[in-house]
Amino acid sequence: MRIKRTTPRSGIARRTRLIAVTTGLVAAAAIAIPNANAASPTTFSASQLKSVNNSVLKADIPGTAWAVDSKTNRVVVTVDSTVSKAEIAKIKRQAGANAGALTIKSTPGKFNKLITGGDAIYGGGYRCSLGFNVRSGSTYYFLTAGHCGEVASTWYSNSGQTTTLGTNVSYSFPTNDYALVRYTNTSVTKTGGAGNTDITSSGTPSVGTTVYRDGSTTGIHSGRVTALNATVNYGGGDVVYGMIQTNVCAEGGDSGGPLYSTSGIAYGLTSGGSGNCTSGGTTFFQPVAEALSAYGVSVF
Repeated sequence: MRIKRTTPRSGIARRTRLIAVTTGLVAAAAIAIPNANAASPTTFSASQLKSVNNSVLKADIPGTAWAVDSKTNRVVVTVDSTVSKAEIAKIKRQAGANAGALTIKSTPGKFNKLITGGDAIYGGGYRCSLGFNVRSGSTYYFLTAGHCGEVASTWYSNSGQTTTLGTNVSYSFPTNDYALVRYTNTSVTKTGGAGNTDITSSGTPSVGTTVYRDGSTTGIHSGRVTALNATVNYGGGDVVYGMIQTNVCAEGGDSGGPLYSTSGIAYGLTSGGSGNCTSGGTTFFQPVAEALSAYGVSVF
């Protein structure tokens, strides 16, 4: 799945392997994992948690996302509906003697990058969403998801792809999930807003922070940050790191859209997730501060 809008609503293309829209409710239900041994510690050191974090990555199971929960002193692994009991067992085996540091939670639906075909702003026959308008001096750009930038180099404001917005400067995906597009159409009005909010700064939310997301498919929805620095394995080698994990819903075509606060702080760009905006969902966001720093641009 993939992508987003802000002032004009935007869309983008994606190769066939990325075109998947999921519809599962992301209600996290804990799955009990037996300890590797009866004497497994209740408190794990930072080095042990780091080792467990790396072991989940080495297990390489698509449909998993994980992050360290400092409150419970565990590595919380969220698995989508495609992950089998055998694959969960593999994650446990990979953690070895530190398997007791794992907490597994299940979520219905399938993790996908949020890209889809549709009718909003476009490239290559698919739709993504514009994240944040940004600038460097007097040159204007917008940010969107990297997996959108990967599949289309020119962006349009209409499904017929006759009104150009701009062209890609650069994108980073996988590992990261952000892209920078330079406006080439000087007649387009560029505002610094996201949803109904004027964006004036960027920052990093805390776990528990109430956040808002806007996208070209589902519009504005709110929820809470449930984890920071999450790693997500979408499958096919598409692993992204350092994501903001939330319980905000999103659907195909919302990729790239903005995550922000009503006080005007830009937080992230929609990457992917599972679920929908009828039953709920788990959605992951690329922190926007990293993209701003990488490209030397700022919100306005």
